[in-house]
This record gives sequence, structure tokens and C-alpha cells, in this order.
Amino acid sequence: MPHVLLLATTTGYQTRAFDVAADRLGVDLVFATDRCDVLDDPWRDRALPIRFFDEAGSVATILEAHRSRRIDGVLAVGDRPTVIAAQVCRELGLPGHPPDGASAARNKLRTRDCLRAAGLPTPWYRAFSLDDPSASGPGPPWFPAVVKPVALSGSRGVMRVDDEEGLAAAVQRLRSLIHTTELRAERDEAHSMAIVEGFIPGREFAVEGLMSHGTVQVLAIFDKPDPLDGPFFEETIYVTPSTAPSLVQDAIADAVTQAASALGLRHGPFHAECRVGGAAGSSTWAESGPRPAVYVLEVAARPIGGLCARALRFHDRDSGDLISLEELLLRHALGESPRRWARERAAAGVMMIPIPRRGVFRGLIGLEDAHRVPGVDEVRVTAKPDQVLVPLPESASYLGFIFAHGQRPIDVERALRAAHARLEFRIEPEVRVVQSAHA
Repeated sequence: MPHVLLLATTTGYQTRAFDVAADRLGVDLVFATDRCDVLDDPWRDRALPIRFFDEAGSVATILEAHRSRRIDGVLAVGDRPTVIAAQVCRELGLPGHPPDGASAARNKLRTRDCLRAAGLPTPWYRAFSLDDPSASGPGPPWFPAVVKPVALSGSRGVMRVDDEEGLAAAVQRLRSLIHTTELRAERDEAHSMAIVEGFIPGREFAVEGLMSHGTVQVLAIFDKPDPLDGPFFEETIYVTPSTAPSLVQDAIADAVTQAASALGLRHGPFHAECRVGGAAGSSTWAESGPRPAVYVLEVAARPIGGLCARALRFHDRDSGDLISLEELLLRHALGESPRRWARERAAAGVMMIPIPRRGVFRGLIGLEDAHRVPGVDEVRVTAKPDQVLVPLPESASYLGFIFAHGQRPIDVERALRAAHARLEFRIEPEVRVVQSAHA
């Protein structure tokens, strides 16, 4: 039986999906997670306890386990364990992304430097430190601009600013976020840095792909039909296949391929985000003519996050059998070529249900009505009763996910919006207790 190492957080949504895919394939899944190393296997999954902030120690723990439990392939879910996964691949002689490439992909400043050095379209940008509480950040050459941390994902901490006053307020807000107990516990030196860069008008797309020894296969291009113009950049709807003209899709695929190469990525999954339109701010394109400017925002050395992978299924070009993204990734990690698989012919999409305001989640109504919307496959509420909900830019979580399929992308988008409209979330104000100094 082959063994695949999966590095993930203890709270990751995708681990269960990988479990199901591994059972279907007859693969032994070896988990390595950032869990407590004092308790003896609290989840009863024989997972290896590692520390994402201790990369050398984590690699040593995995290599020691390899002596008794052979590792034939490696996958990482989420940004934080990607460098550890790359180092393990290098030590075991397995194909994977190089450690330096995974490190560059995880850091927005290094990503910008690599893309600019490769001559790819890049907005102006400047780096600054978040450690100095008296600093307001470097003034940009012009507005609008975007302030973002270099080592957070999911649009967390990303804010548009339109003037000097807004810039100072955004920097202070980001500084407060970075100094929360949660992020300080990550012990990531990159959290001390941020960048301010030019805002790129235009439409945004996401790209899911696989690299095989340097060759890129684009698995899906997602449209993001909701405008992402700020002040925050909360993602909501992904729909594939893209409705952009083939000229635009080809430009996106080429730009992402060049960006992945510029970062030094080579073998394994990637998830990219890009903006198309550039300085002209165009949101529509002709079927022919000059290619539009494609600005690659990031190329992460891991697959799409959370439960969003459920929007992707792949069929065997010969038999027509359908498999999940997780199964495709396991097959690829074990050496199978992904070329025999293509995304299913139906249109598909996911809505990441946004958090409208801060408060305590008390439940919802309309779930059955939402499920009855034609085209909707599932409505999954991931928020827990009595959970304190925090919207962007401080948090990157969602209330849940809605999945749909249809004949056309527009059918999928309409089903997602209709299902969301039938949901009513009960969110009560958060009561904060202030203790008297004389108590």
C-alpha cells in the first residue's frame, strides 16, 4: 500500500475529503499537523505532531517517522506547511516544489520581487515594517493603493486606501491585527512586514493548476463575478468554466505559467489569483485583438483552500469516471500524470458565505428552502452556534459554503445567489464585560 504524507492544520476543512479519497484509492494517508505533542494521539489518526514555526524540527520528526512508515508522496494543505513539505520532498528525493520556491510563494513581498525581476506586469509597491508603532507606512506615489500583510492569506488584512488619512488608519488597523495573540503564536517573522502597492482596476480570476516537473496544466479558471474593489476584498463566488473570451483565458494561463516559473515552483499543485484589465480598468474584452494586461497577484504552492475544492470534479478522458480534486492530487503525488483527467463538462461554482457583521452566531432559518433551489448541490454552514463572528479584514473565515452545478456558468451563479438570498442568519451583538479596576 502506498503512503502519502499530508501536512495540514488541525482545523483544516479538507482533511476529511483527503481521507475519503485515500480510502477510495487504497492509499495510507499519513497526517502531520500542528497539534499538541503532549497528548497521545488525541484524534486517533496516528498523526505526526509538528510545529509549523519550527521547520527544521518538523522535517526531522517526519524523516524519523519515515524510517518505520515509508513516505511515497507529499502534499500540503494551506500556506504555512508548504515549505516543510518542500524540504521533506528534497530530503527524500521525491518530486515537489523546491523549498525556496515554496518560501517565495508564501511571502507577498518576495513574490512581487520575483515577478518584477522576470519582467511580468507588476504594480508599484513598497515594503514597510509593522514593528514601529510610530510609523504610518510609506506614502505611495499615488492613490488608490492597497495595504496588505506579506504572510496572510484569504484577503485577511488587505485594505484599499484612497488618501493619506486612509493609509495611516489602515496601517494602524493592520498593526493591531498582526499583534493579536493568535498571530503572535505563529512566531512568523514575516508578520512584521507589510507592503503598500498600486490598486489594479479590472476583473479578478482564480486559477487552479498542477505542475509536473516544470510543465503546467491548468485545471480550472474561475470567474469571480462580484467586483473586488475594496475597501476590503472578501471573496464570495467562484464559477467555472470562465466566461471570458479564449483570448483572455489564454493570457491568464500564460501569465500564471510564467509567474509560477519565476517563483521557482516545479512540481505539485498551485492556486493563483490574478487581475485582468490593468490601468485601463476594462471589464470587457473582444474575442480578438491585443491581449489584455494580466497582473498575477499570487501563486500559492498548494491547492485551493477550505471546502472550495468541492466545486471541482474531473473526468477520465477515456472512461468518463469522475473523481475529486483530492483524489487527483493523491494520484499526482504518487507519480500519475494528470493529463488523462479534465474538469467535468458541467459548470460548477461555490459561494463562500460572507460574514455581514461582527457578533455572536445564534443560528439561521431558510436552510431547507436554500437546498431546494434548482442546481444547488449542498449548503454547508461551518459557523458554530454561539461562535463570535469576525468579518474581514480581521478574520478570513466564512459562515459556510454553497455549492451548485448547471449547464451554464450563469445558471450556477444564479443558483448560488438564490440560495444565499433564502438564508437568514441570526447574529446578535457581542456583549463585552468590562471589569472595574476596584472590583
